[in-house]
Formats: sequence, structure tokens, C-alpha cells
Amino acid sequence: MQDIYIVGIGMTPFGKFRDKTIKDMTGEAVAAALSDARVTADRIDGAFFSNAVQGHMEGQHMIRGEIALREMGIQGIPVVNVENACASASTGFKLAVDFLKAGNGDCCLAVGAEKMYSDDRALMFSAFDSGWDVSNSEEVAQRLADLGAGVEEPEGSKSPKPYSVFMDVYAGFARLHMKTFGTTQEQFAAVAAKNHAHSVHNPLAQYREAMSVDRVLAAPPITYPLTLPMCAPISDGAAAAVLCTGEGIKRLGLDPARAIKVKAAILRSGTDRPPEDYKNHLTRLAALEAYEQAGIGPEDISVAEVHDATAVGEVIQIENLGFVEFGEGGPASLRGETKIGGRIPVNPSGGLESKGHPVGATGIGQVFELVTQLRGEAGARQVEGAKNAIAENGGGLHGVEEAAACVTILGR
Repeated sequence: MQDIYIVGIGMTPFGKFRDKTIKDMTGEAVAAALSDARVTADRIDGAFFSNAVQGHMEGQHMIRGEIALREMGIQGIPVVNVENACASASTGFKLAVDFLKAGNGDCCLAVGAEKMYSDDRALMFSAFDSGWDVSNSEEVAQRLADLGAGVEEPEGSKSPKPYSVFMDVYAGFARLHMKTFGTTQEQFAAVAAKNHAHSVHNPLAQYREAMSVDRVLAAPPITYPLTLPMCAPISDGAAAAVLCTGEGIKRLGLDPARAIKVKAAILRSGTDRPPEDYKNHLTRLAALEAYEQAGIGPEDISVAEVHDATAVGEVIQIENLGFVEFGEGGPASLRGETKIGGRIPVNPSGGLESKGHPVGATGIGQVFELVTQLRGEAGARQVEGAKNAIAENGGGLHGVEEAAACVTILGR
């Protein structure tokens, strides 16, 4: 079975772009990835287009990829549309890897694009409402929020303004972690402060303002223990990656020095488990499989991008990825172990909290950052000597965890 490499990457800025369409942002990201790879559209043998909410927001429920890609000359090849909630783009990336491993071509495109921001706030926030079982959504939401029972919400710690119902779920996860391990709100705030500091050096990030821990804690509340800077914003954006087989690099005459190897790409769905059984969290199991496939362990990882839709997500995921023991994610974050220059830099891009979270593009946005790091091209946010990198991207909710999780390991 052939090795697979990323030979080109491209990403738009993430933010709120009233005047840009899905087609506009897709075209920008794909053009940048093709240019970076130094290949033309006619050399692409297959394309995987990831998007989660265009059907909800615009009514384009079908053939999204065929429509978005046709105008840039990507036609007459297999185009596969991928929806897997917030894990859509990393799922599409994994499918592109599998397409090449199966011998279906030399060169493949993975792209994610999302247009989420709208002046219709009810429409915008309701885009998340189908990220779980809609047949009993109120019951599911209450059950997940109740995971944090026993940790009291201080008076005035809930926003009077509309917000995504998923924030109540993340708050439930946070309070369960606090109850189980003694994690504190200050430790979650340290995650957010670190990511906002990282984003200052990312020209593509939605927010680029450093914040102290005290400022994060004093910010407007969303739902305890989360404050506004601890939560990912609503975002528009796109990201794309061009992948090739080793033989394809030779046949296309590409520069192997800039190619980044895909050492593992794992997709896993959740299972029924007790909420306190962290060792069988789907991301933990996916990470173990990814490390085995890559032939390395967490101690060999130089840099990570994880799914911090809220700060609690990063705390939980650095534990799942094996960087710290269960329960140590909060203290390690407060000690500065996950900042650039620390023991294991996490989210040097600024993460979802600062870089932004256009859900159908997020996973490939993570890949963009890690390829940039492994090439040594990240400028002021560069992790020195980066050799192996890992991305974790989750999507939806089912049971007491994400419905899907992707773990990708890349290396020089």
C-alpha cells in the first residue's frame, strides 16, 4: 500500500464575510492549495467536498461539491459530498487518503467550506440543532447538561442573549470534569488565554487579540463555567488540501521536499459508555489506533491542533491524546505546558476559540496549520523542530460524547 502525502494546502481567513459565498471561499482555498502544490485542476483524480450547514442556511441540500467546484474546472471526476457535523472536513480528508490508498488515482483534493454567519440569528444558531438525535432533542440536551449536576452555577453566570444549545452541553462536560477531577474555571480560562495569545501571530485567524486569564474570567458569561472568550465564534471560511501518492509525486514532477506524510488518518464513531469512563472515550480509542498506525506515541508529537469548540474541549482532548494523565489537562494548561515553547504546544493557530470554527472547514483548517508548522513556515507562531503533528476533530453528539471523531497524524 502506497504512502500518501500532502503536497498543497490553502485556507481563507476565517471570520464573518457577508459578501462572500460558498463558491467564493471554496475557489479561494482550492486555488491556493493547487498553487502551493504546483498542480493544475485537470490533474485531480477525485475530490471530497465537506460541508455541514449549507442545506440549512441556503436550501442547497444536495450536490454541493459538484456546484462549488465546477467553476474552477474540477469536473468529470468523482466528487463526493461529505457531512459529518463538525468533523466533516477531517472525514473528507480521511476519505481522500483512502481513495488514493485504494489505487483510484495519483492526486486527490479534500476541501471544506462553510457559510454560517447570518443577520438572522435564530437561523444561524439553529444550524446546530440537528447535531444530535432530533427525535428527542430536548431530553438529550437536558441529560447532557445534567452531567454537571453537583457543581453549582454562580448567580449571573448565564448569558441573557441567545447562544448555541451546544454550549450548555459543553458546560455539562466541564462541570463533570470539575466534579470528577477538581478542575477549576481558572484552568479553563488559561486554555482560552493561551489560544488567544497564539492567534495574535496568525493572519488568517478570526480574532487576534491577546487576553489574560483574568480578562477571560471577567468576560461576559455564556453558561458556567464558560465565558465568551472560552467559546468558538460563528465563522465563515474554507480550507483545502491536495494529496498525492508517492508515485504520483514522481509522475507529476512535484517537489518532494515540501511534501508532508500522512502517517495515520483514523475515523471512529462513539459507543455507549458511562460518562465517567474516560478511558473508553471515542477520541482516546481513535488516538490509540492512530499512534499504532503511525508507529509512534504521544511522546513523539511535536505540536497538536485539537477541537476546542470550548476551552473544556481542549482540556479533555489533551488527556485523550495521551499528553497528560486523565484529570491533569487543567493543571497542565495553567502551568503553560501547552503554549508555544511549552512541553507540548497545542493550537498554535489560536484554535477554534480564536482562529474561528466554520464547521465544515475546521478539520482541514487544522491540517493547514500543522503542514505549515512541519514545513517550518509558521513565522512567529512556529514550534521549533516540529517533526510529528496530530490533529483531533470531533463532530456531533451521541450518548455522552461526540458522535464522530477523527485523529490525523502527519510527519516530515
